[in-house]
Amino acid sequence: MTATLVPRRRARRRAASSGRLLHVYTVLLIAWLLLPIAVMILFGFNDTHSRQNYRWEGFTLRWYRHLFDKPDLTTALVNSVTIALLSTAVTTVLGTAAGLALGRHRFRGRGAANLVLLMAICCPEVVMGAALLSMCVTFNLPRGYPTILAAHVMFSIAFVAVTVRARAAGLDPAVEEAAEDLGAGPWTRFRLVTLPMIMPGVVSGALLAFVLSIDDFVITGFTGGATVTFPLWVYGSTRTGMPPQVNVMGTLIFAVGVLVAVVSARRNVLRR
Repeated sequence: MTATLVPRRRARRRAASSGRLLHVYTVLLIAWLLLPIAVMILFGFNDTHSRQNYRWEGFTLRWYRHLFDKPDLTTALVNSVTIALLSTAVTTVLGTAAGLALGRHRFRGRGAANLVLLMAICCPEVVMGAALLSMCVTFNLPRGYPTILAAHVMFSIAFVAVTVRARAAGLDPAVEEAAEDLGAGPWTRFRLVTLPMIMPGVVSGALLAFVLSIDDFVITGFTGGATVTFPLWVYGSTRTGMPPQVNVMGTLIFAVGVLVAVVSARRNVLRR
């Protein structure tokens, strides 16, 4: 009896030890991933008096009070936010329609459409950006705000469509059939039955499209022309000196993302 219990106790101890090591590894990994964000937030409070914001010189809140003192940086941030909002709105509509069609219906060319979506997701950004630049040069299209917006819509549609397709593929068609039997037309059935069921996928795809758009650098660099977005401005400022306002704006963008994630998680918990 004792001989049987000893191996079991040793196995439990090894399992407990492995669990603790896994927890420690997870905490260290998360800390490593959050370290750059923590540095960004910290240096948003740095009381620097030079063009370089790489050395801690003291604590201050004045950069939050003078957040919009640099007009070109403010313009770049406005460009990024407006492009992200517009591209997300267009992408959500088009991507939801494509994802719903691919997830719920069978039609000729469905496999090719899935392949195109996969290619758009897997294609390196530098290749896509170079292709878009070549297209603009070939058709003599002036690069600027409209071309950035079109490019962001183009590469974001695939992510929304794939997310909605995964959600739509798991829906029970009997629910829609029941609504049709009760006299609901196609639009009413979609608005009151289908859309609420796929809404988690739609929201997830929209948030993903917004994040991909607001921090895009490579494709925007190819298609932007004279229009400067926030990532392009930050990259350019590294050559002459990055002002603390960049850290403050990055902190605020990160805070908004965390707030959206917390609200979404809270809503999911309340629904359960």
